[in-house]
Amino acid sequence: MERKPLKRHKALQPLSREHHHGLLLSWKIRMGLNKNVEAHRIGSYALWFYKTHLIPHFEMEEQHIFPILESDHKLLKRALADHRRLGRLFAAEIEHVETLSKIEEELDNHIRFEERVLFPEIQNVATEAQLLQIEKIHRPDEKFEDNLNDEFWK
Repeated sequence: MERKPLKRHKALQPLSREHHHGLLLSWKIRMGLNKNVEAHRIGSYALWFYKTHLIPHFEMEEQHIFPILESDHKLLKRALADHRRLGRLFAAEIEHVETLSKIEEELDNHIRFEERVLFPEIQNVATEAQLLQIEKIHRPDEKFEDNLNDEFWK
């Protein structure tokens, strides 16, 4: 029996679009590493992306999305641990190939976990009022802007 994917509630769709950009960061890091691009170039972009996009995204999730679940929920604990681990990686020697490789892998795994496991669970337990509140709070009006100063991934 084939499972139909759960349609993402419109309140969570902007976060899913942000996840797409995070997956693209993982892909860009992977492409840069595969092309033997200097690690400092990849690291510079990755750190820019982290500060510009991931930190606000993590804050939004932690303040407004994750509290829908009980604080001791195992999926919530995993997501928060992932955020902490990613924060430590971005704070580490980001211009080392090993660190960049870990960021690429950890970020990719984290986003896929949130999209495939955590968000469906949140969507299942959230009330319509909670989802409407998220929609009011998180309405990104601006189009995603990338840093194209050094397109090392091309």
